[in-house]
Amino acid sequence: MDRLRVALFGLTHPHSLGHLKTLQLSDMVRGIVLYDDDARAVAEVQSTMGNKVEGGYHNLDEMLDGESFDMGIADFQNHLNGALCLRLIEKGVHVISEKPITNASAELSRIVEAAAQADVKLGVMYQNRYHPVAREARRLVEDGVIGRVTGCEARMITSQVKFRNPGHWLFDRRKAGGGILTWLGCHYIDLLRYVLDDDVVEVSAIADTLSGEDIDVEDVASLAFRFGKGAIGSLHAGYQLAMSIPGYSGATYDTYVGFRGTEGRVYWNPVDRPPVLHAESATAGWRASPVRSFHYALPELDCYGGAFGLAFLERFFHSVNGDGEPPATGEDALRVAGIIEAAYASSQTGRRVAITS
Repeated sequence: MDRLRVALFGLTHPHSLGHLKTLQLSDMVRGIVLYDDDARAVAEVQSTMGNKVEGGYHNLDEMLDGESFDMGIADFQNHLNGALCLRLIEKGVHVISEKPITNASAELSRIVEAAAQADVKLGVMYQNRYHPVAREARRLVEDGVIGRVTGCEARMITSQVKFRNPGHWLFDRRKAGGGILTWLGCHYIDLLRYVLDDDVVEVSAIADTLSGEDIDVEDVASLAFRFGKGAIGSLHAGYQLAMSIPGYSGATYDTYVGFRGTEGRVYWNPVDRPPVLHAESATAGWRASPVRSFHYALPELDCYGGAFGLAFLERFFHSVNGDGEPPATGEDALRVAGIIEAAYASSQTGRRVAITS
C-alpha cells in the first residue's frame, strides 16, 4: 500500500478542518499540503493544526505548478469548486470533493466526463452511506428481510437559518446553487438511493423560503419520489427548529430514515447516539424473533464523520492506489444533483418531473 500525499483546497468551508483532522488520523496519509486564498487562514491552520502539514499556499497557480501530490480534497465554495476539480483532473490528480461538487449540474456532467477520460478517480463526500447502520440496512433490504420494497421515507430537519448566519454563502443561490436540499437534503437522497440500490425516476416537490431571513434559497422542501423498481418515497427537509445553538457544530436535528416492504420494515434516527437500527420482518427466517434492534458502539474519533467518516475516506485512498472504486463516485453526485434539479423544476411548474438517465 502506497501512503499518499494529499492536498486540501479550501480552509474556510464548514467541513474543511474536519477533513484535515481525518487526514491527520489516517495511517494511509504521509503528508498534507494546504491551500486557501486567505493567507491568514493558511498561517493559522499551519500553526494550530500542523500535524503532517508539509506546506501551505495562498497562490493556487504556485501550488499547482510547484507541488506534487497524489490526490486533492476540494472544499471551495460551490460556484468555484467545479473549476478547481477540472484543473486537478487536467493535472492528472484524483479528486474527492465536498458535495455537491459544483453549483451547476451541466458543469458537474463535464467534470464526471473529464475524470473518466483522464482515468482519475472522482469521489464525493456522501460519507453517511458508510455508517454501519446504513450499511446494515442495505444488507437487510438486499437479503429480502422486508420483502419487496414499497416505500421509503426520510426527514432532515435542523436549526433555523438565523442560527446559521444568513449572510453565509450557503444561503446565496448564485454561489451555493440551492439551499437545504443541496447542503443537507442531498445526504438523505443519497442514503435512500444507496440502501435501495435504486435510482429515482420521477419527482414531485414543493420548495419555499419561509424563514423570513434575507436569503434567496429554499429553507424548507417536501419531495415525493418514484424509484426505478417501483417504490414510492419522500423527503422532508428544512431549517425549522427554533431551539438550537448558533453555528454548524452542535446544531439540533430531527431526523428519520425508514424503508417499508411487503414483509416488514427497517428504520433509524441518523443522529441518535449511540445509533440503533430497528427491524421487523414477517419472513420465515425471522419467525422466532420478528422484531429486532441492532445497537452500535462507535469509536470516538475527532474527525469529520468519526470512525465511519475515516473508513469512507480511506476507501477512497484505496481506490487511488488501484484497489476498487470510490465509496461514492462523481456519478453518484450527478444522480443526486439531477434529483434536486428535478425537484426545483417540479416546485416551479407544479408538475411531476421525470428523470431520464
